[in-house]
Amino acid sequence: MEKKTLSYPFTIMTGCMALLLSFGFMSRPAAQTTAGKKVPVLELKGNAYEKGWQHGTQLKKEIAAVFTKWKNNIRRSGVSNPDSLLNAFLSATNFESATKKYSPVILDELKGIAEGSGQPYADVFAFQLVDEFWVYLDKKRNEGNHHCSGMGVSATGNHPAYIAQNMDLENYMHGAQVLLHLAANGTEPEQYILSCAGLVALNGINSTGTAMCMNTLMELEGSPDGLPVAFVIRAVLSKQNGKEALDFLKTVKHASGQNYIVGIADSVYDFEASANQVVRFIPKAGQGSIVYHTNHALVNRDVKPWHREAFEKRLAGERKEDNSVVRFASLQQRLDKQPADISTDIIKTTLRSKDNARSPVSVTYREGGWGFTYSSVLFTLGTKPSVQLTYGSPDESEYTEYFFTKGQ
Repeated sequence: MEKKTLSYPFTIMTGCMALLLSFGFMSRPAAQTTAGKKVPVLELKGNAYEKGWQHGTQLKKEIAAVFTKWKNNIRRSGVSNPDSLLNAFLSATNFESATKKYSPVILDELKGIAEGSGQPYADVFAFQLVDEFWVYLDKKRNEGNHHCSGMGVSATGNHPAYIAQNMDLENYMHGAQVLLHLAANGTEPEQYILSCAGLVALNGINSTGTAMCMNTLMELEGSPDGLPVAFVIRAVLSKQNGKEALDFLKTVKHASGQNYIVGIADSVYDFEASANQVVRFIPKAGQGSIVYHTNHALVNRDVKPWHREAFEKRLAGERKEDNSVVRFASLQQRLDKQPADISTDIIKTTLRSKDNARSPVSVTYREGGWGFTYSSVLFTLGTKPSVQLTYGSPDESEYTEYFFTKGQ
């Protein structure tokens, strides 16, 4: 394993893995409304470094603010010496080497973000390692719940293919929402990427009609020298066609357990990915044209030993009150339709749903709470691909739609 030279002052960011130790939303302070707000769009052009520099320069203030919140967050978690914790994390991982192997241009983009924003490169790199740090901590603490809900439906005579997701994150990221609009460059197609100031990706779509959403599957095995999820997203969306995108997703070495919902032109796919295998998941036998998922593995058996008992109990139906299981049941009930009958209105209604007060699909932001729906995203594929997204939870915010400068 290549020796790492980075030194990080680091604090916790959980990406799609919000540390939701309690879901008692009804007892929390009143919500801070996001009605009327829109996610800002950041236009990025040129090579990877140039795009990163534009990102860092234009969002310099926002990056500094979210990095401060990020660093305060770990202190509130009770870790007295973040640097020592990170040094231990780095000694056990080798993500720079994996990134150089699978997606080297991302490192140039990170250098651009660092130089443009005036932040240390080490901080910028660490800020990308969303799920990967939690994989490391899971070995030590095995704590927290993770909260994202995704779905997809293949094209029919009534509509194009759609995939959608509520991207749920910790409260400290509130206000850092950004939609990155990447111009085509060389072999890379035009892209829309939901992200956070200083981060390269949370989910996204490209102009060829490939889109992907993802949610954490913490019980699955990760790899200390696999490719981090943010870089998997960017690598997949850089592909010129769906076959290349799927081949990459199924063969790359994954750094963390994830569920990926992928839309390719008229079709949708769901894959549970771990360090050692990628397994396709079809919610209803014989019906691969409708997919949905939350945060527990259902078909991938590459499970960490300390999660094995809970995993088996969920499969046996003995943990029906688990947050992820409750949300999965909500999606299952609401999407129990013929593919032709699933419209964007039904998808949005599902993403706004609060069928269970303690385990809702849509999590409203509340001061003092742990996490919330950072943005709800709906990707339309087909001949006129687009992205619709909200600023905050979809029960409080309307969707705004953006199209590509060129069709397929």
